[in-house]
Amino acid sequence: MLTGKQKRFLRSKAHNVDPTFQIGKAGINDNMVAQIQDILENRELIKIHVLQNNFEDKNDLAQSLSDATRSDIVQVIGSMIVLYKESQDNKQIQLP
Repeated sequence: MLTGKQKRFLRSKAHNVDPTFQIGKAGINDNMVAQIQDILENRELIKIHVLQNNFEDKNDLAQSLSDATRSDIVQVIGSMIVLYKESQDNKQIQLP
């Protein structure tokens, strides 16, 4: 679980990150979860854009993705979800 200070640090890092994934009206599937896990392992911090044609609650989507990928939710703002997961093999981000 991330502390408030760590979340602030990660939010500042995520500011310059481009969205890696988009969630449309089809929602979340197993293939998407597997791809997100791979990218989290490589980058640790990713942004996911929820498209307007997806009518699910963004907080619910973020929680589902967080649970499925065992990552932490850094922020849900507007149509963006920011996730963080510490990498096992190529750690890049040093949390405060």
